Amino acid sequence: MISRDEIASIIEGYHRDDLRIGVLGSHSALEICRGARDEGFKTIVVCERGREKTYARYYRVRHIFGREVGVVDEVIILDKFREILRDDVQGELRSRNTIFIPHRSLCVYVGYRALEEDFRVPMFGNRFLLKVEERDVERNQYYLMEKAGIPHPRIFKNPSEIDCLVLVKAPEAARGFERAFFLASSPREFEEKAEELIRKGVLTREGLERAVIEEFIVGAPFNFNFFYSPLTGEVELLGVDTRRQTNLEGIMRLPTPYQAEALKYLELKTIEVGHIACTVRESLLERAFELAEKLVEAARKEYPPGIIGPFALQGMIVPGPPHEEIIVYDLSVRVPGSPGTKFTPYSENLWGFSMSVGRRIALEIKESLKQDKLLDLIT
Repeated sequence: MISRDEIASIIEGYHRDDLRIGVLGSHSALEICRGARDEGFKTIVVCERGREKTYARYYRVRHIFGREVGVVDEVIILDKFREILRDDVQGELRSRNTIFIPHRSLCVYVGYRALEEDFRVPMFGNRFLLKVEERDVERNQYYLMEKAGIPHPRIFKNPSEIDCLVLVKAPEAARGFERAFFLASSPREFEEKAEELIRKGVLTREGLERAVIEEFIVGAPFNFNFFYSPLTGEVELLGVDTRRQTNLEGIMRLPTPYQAEALKYLELKTIEVGHIACTVRESLLERAFELAEKLVEAARKEYPPGIIGPFALQGMIVPGPPHEEIIVYDLSVRVPGSPGTKFTPYSENLWGFSMSVGRRIALEIKESLKQDKLLDLIT
């Protein structure tokens, strides 16, 4: 494990008046870079060859009509993202005084163990908490939700226990970092659908053994995107979104009689391909904050120093009685990857202007430099 003392030693050698904000070129890198530049930081993006143009060309900092445009100051192009673990690449990042911002792609392409043991670049947030998003970790997100008292779907340990409609979440055969989903309402239906998906190559038996069987919650989906500041000790709601998923979106647009027909030759996919900024009824905000604060407290005890910066509660709002409740089915403990959240009113109601997740991170780092508390934000 990379120790706090080791990170502190690296930071000691940094020129704090010339910090760079670093990020992997995927997921939410543009949002992070935009926010960093808005707060006066230069940016560095680590790209994979063949998918670097977004950062190295289209959004590279340059001048147009006498104006400086773009958000990416520097790029490092590697053959594969995982090469970021090479000593020379890490050395280059450290020589540029880089604070690295984690997001989902960093976790997927580099891996939790490598981030905890091999990536010797100061990282914003708690690198040892990131793995709780994976359901096969012992003290995972369900464990944290139990400790925090956050309502979540009922989990079935064995298919034989199924007594209601369930959503089965298992790693895809082709892309283990993506999940394949299917519905079942009985042990028999579970087995039949699982066998069919294995036969079609969508799932593997090994992946099915790692599947989570979760009660299917019928409600309105909302993702609450929060930020916890160690400097203020407060939880902020930056915005709310919902997701666009393929090919679920297209199937839902079909008239009902044709949906079943389409599913005879299509495999239902729920891969996230976009986000929609949205709002929730104001009377539900207090409950959302309560759940977020409970999670922050539980994470502090179970994974010290706990949550630092952005996190999200992804859930459903379901009807009462006596009133609507938020059921959380997923946690994110890093940048949630929904750039549209700044277009909801919540950060503006607090700050007086719309605050993206990327800018809120940069603002926290900037303020920590003034207070000489940068080590409170990094691991």
